Amino acid sequence: MKKLFTITMALVAFTVSAQNITFGAKAGLNFASMTGDDADGLDGRTSFHLGVTAEIEMSDTFSIQPELLYSGQGFTDDGDVTGKVDYINLPVMAKLYVGEGFSIEAGPQIGFLASAKAEANGESIDIKDLLKSTDFALNLGAGYKLGSGLNLGLRYSMGLTDVYDFDTDGFKHSVLQLSVGYNF
Repeated sequence: MKKLFTITMALVAFTVSAQNITFGAKAGLNFASMTGDDADGLDGRTSFHLGVTAEIEMSDTFSIQPELLYSGQGFTDDGDVTGKVDYINLPVMAKLYVGEGFSIEAGPQIGFLASAKAEANGESIDIKDLLKSTDFALNLGAGYKLGSGLNLGLRYSMGLTDVYDFDTDGFKHSVLQLSVGYNF
């Protein structure tokens, strides 16, 4: 709880000292899969993400961008079983503008499990109790922002924690995101 309070206060301090804040919305495709020794043989799941952003300009070339995203993640197992594992993700990205409108970004992410289902042969079972309620990841990406406010993004989210709540050898999320957004 102290860490969450410290992070929140740091974000408030950044916001107070910021020169400019813009808000936006974004959506896009997720190409998600699971990594780890126990995840061998699992294929990816294509889904979507949707959410809101705030870009806090710290200088002409550096911004902090917290986001609140709904993210569909998971896997398929030889096309027979689909694991639909959905999160509310909170990434905080450090963005460095390296050219006119072009940025590279990196930052941590915490995800809160929203739902988890395994589907096969038209049947669906809830598997939320088998997964941990939080997930931590490291994000790396690039983006391009047009003068109109329209922006495009490519991001890779590498899971840092085993998501299952029992002894496994590394079921971690791996998500490639393609986004389109608009800053107001």
